Amino acid sequence: MVHVAEYKKKIVNEFVNLINSYPVIGVVDMENLPTAQLQKMREQLRDKVVIRMTKRRLMNIAFDKLKDSKKGIEEMKNYLTGMPTLLFTKDDPFKLAKTLKKSMSTAPAKPGQVAPKDIIVSAGPTPFSPGPVISELASVGIKTAIESGKIVVKSDAIVVKKGDKVSQAIAGILARLGVEPMDVGLNLTAVYDNGTIFTRDVLDIDEEEFIGKIKTAYNSALGLALEISFLTKETIEMMIAKAFRETKTIALSQNIMADDVKEEIVAKATKEMLALKSKLNIHDIPKEKPKEEEKEVKEEKEEIKKETGEKPAEEKEEIKEPEEKPKEEKSEDKKEEVKEEVKKEEQKIEIKAEDIKEKTKAEKPKEEVKKEEQPKAKTEVKEKPEQDVETKKVETNEETKKEEKPKEEVKTEENQDKQN
Repeated sequence: MVHVAEYKKKIVNEFVNLINSYPVIGVVDMENLPTAQLQKMREQLRDKVVIRMTKRRLMNIAFDKLKDSKKGIEEMKNYLTGMPTLLFTKDDPFKLAKTLKKSMSTAPAKPGQVAPKDIIVSAGPTPFSPGPVISELASVGIKTAIESGKIVVKSDAIVVKKGDKVSQAIAGILARLGVEPMDVGLNLTAVYDNGTIFTRDVLDIDEEEFIGKIKTAYNSALGLALEISFLTKETIEMMIAKAFRETKTIALSQNIMADDVKEEIVAKATKEMLALKSKLNIHDIPKEKPKEEEKEVKEEKEEIKKETGEKPAEEKEEIKEPEEKPKEEKSEDKKEEVKEEVKKEEQKIEIKAEDIKEKTKAEKPKEEVKKEEQPKAKTEVKEKPEQDVETKKVETNEETKKEEKPKEEVKTEENQDKQN
């Protein structure tokens, strides 16, 4: 029977208890990690992560003891490489990987180290002057040229592939070029989370790239839902807008008059009308200008007033206001006298029809003169009050008197002839 030291049993039991207590167990490679940096990382992770290191064989024993209670835990033995260390935490595996990645720092490669990723020398200028170094760079596959008295790397070159060991020559060239390809820190290799193992490649993700992929997937799903008319909270508004655009397009193509397309249909009709008009060479009819006509009428009235010598209506009213009362009295007296005389003369005078016709012919010029004066009388009627209208009636009665006087003379002459 093999004897096992008690301290080893205690270490195995401690790891078993830790594995049972924490749902997330990580495996870290601490090879080539400086002690000072390890102490800083312990302080940063003290409240979130428990770090325990021991021999790889004791870790394997602990995993074997829990293979029945924790599904797939024994597969973690495959990731115990370099100087393995176990991390115990209750955080999400991706949060753990992100925290460890932030604490990492770069360091120059040492001979014999395994490259965790492809080591690349980027194109660009170098601090070297032309000399034997050109052949050294060419020996490791770096193409160079000379520009402005300095050696320049013409293109990117992979000097060590992932998983290969760094040679002494390459380590020296990388150090002289200032290339630090090694990540110094807690190098996370795998994480166990409730039966699932996440490797470093899965955990080491670019957040911006990951968010971009999620957005692309969302947009693709949204486009598919719209294409197949699948109603969801996110697509219902877009589908209504799409239906509106399609119906509007149909209404415009078929000239269906509706509230949302009437303006566009009218605009379309006007464009077609203008195109047809230009094709047929139809010219626009000039529109009438009523304002210019009104101006011409006003100018004509002003010219007539200047020729006749009439004064403005305001001056006439000012002049004729004090004379209105006596005119009223005179006009009433004259009306009564004229009426009496007309009655008497109508009883006495009887003129033959032929004489009246001849006299009317002779009196035509008088009537024309009266017609010319009629517009003045009309304008005076508009501007003067009712009293002036009465005075005009009196004047017309006086004119009738003058016309009737020759009638009386003619009658008296006829009577004398009869007597003789």
